[in-house]
Amino acid sequence: MDVFALTRKLIDIESTTGQEAAVAEALAHELTQLGYHVERMAVEGDRCNLWATHPGHPRPELVLSTHMDTVPPFVPSSETADRIYGRGSCDAKGIMVAQIAAAERLKGESLHVGLLFLVGEERDSQGAQIANQQPRGTKFLINGEPTENKLAVASKGTLRVELVARGKMAHSAYPELGESAIEKLLDALDNIRKLDLPNNPKAGPCTMNIGLIEGGRAPNVIPDHARAHLLFRLVGPAQQLRQQITNAVAGKAEAEFKLEIPYMEFTTVPGIETMIAAFTTDIPALTNWGQPLLIGPGSIHVAHTEGEHIEKRQLLEAIDLYARIARELLSQK
Repeated sequence: MDVFALTRKLIDIESTTGQEAAVAEALAHELTQLGYHVERMAVEGDRCNLWATHPGHPRPELVLSTHMDTVPPFVPSSETADRIYGRGSCDAKGIMVAQIAAAERLKGESLHVGLLFLVGEERDSQGAQIANQQPRGTKFLINGEPTENKLAVASKGTLRVELVARGKMAHSAYPELGESAIEKLLDALDNIRKLDLPNNPKAGPCTMNIGLIEGGRAPNVIPDHARAHLLFRLVGPAQQLRQQITNAVAGKAEAEFKLEIPYMEFTTVPGIETMIAAFTTDIPALTNWGQPLLIGPGSIHVAHTEGEHIEKRQLLEAIDLYARIARELLSQK
């Protein structure tokens, strides 16, 4: 298979989250042509995960997995001598191709692995959640995300929080008759910014981003409502942090906890460089698919950007690494 050509072919099929059907069909066709048995795992509407195995080997011990969806906007592929550009080049269509190529190499060595390609990772891991309800008995899961071909020893989790402040409208000429929700929200945010956030010796500090602030009605109206959306990167259990946040905003705003993805630690293989992933993945939603590892070509620092790309050298190296890790894991008895 032509690794670079297939990577560009997949990039050129738009598959922003919710619109993965076309790329799933293209992948299913490619995998069928290579001799795989391909199962479409229904998710929602015409969206589906793909589960591919070799005929006669329906329950492999190891699965290579990543996601088919991308963030917007769609950016078509282009190519230089050293790189492939375009939306999904490193997150994660190039990774899919590297995993397929590695599975093909292993098949030539009579080692049969499964391929699990998922929808929805960029939004809510919906595809992974559906797949987790239909495990296939695999012992190991190698998940692909752009880690520059380093094995992640851990990945930070996510805690998404919405702060809601309420006040009382009044004419701005008579502020004493009202109660500013925005001022309450600012006080609550100031208290949160002063929190002593957790620090993990292995994964580093918990970080916080105030991603969105909204509220008010007009400059001459005392605002009766305001809200802020915050995202914390977790480095351990979230229970204590939740309580810290609740206490910090008490009397000023209400904290609504919208999403939690746990901090994870992973298996590694000797001799491969390691890293800490500050981002989240599908892995927390795939607990029934085996002992997890996280590695892939490309840099997270260019993912989701207009200049997203993958180094051709790293793409080829990833094929070797996926095959090497699979051999190591499958040799364990």
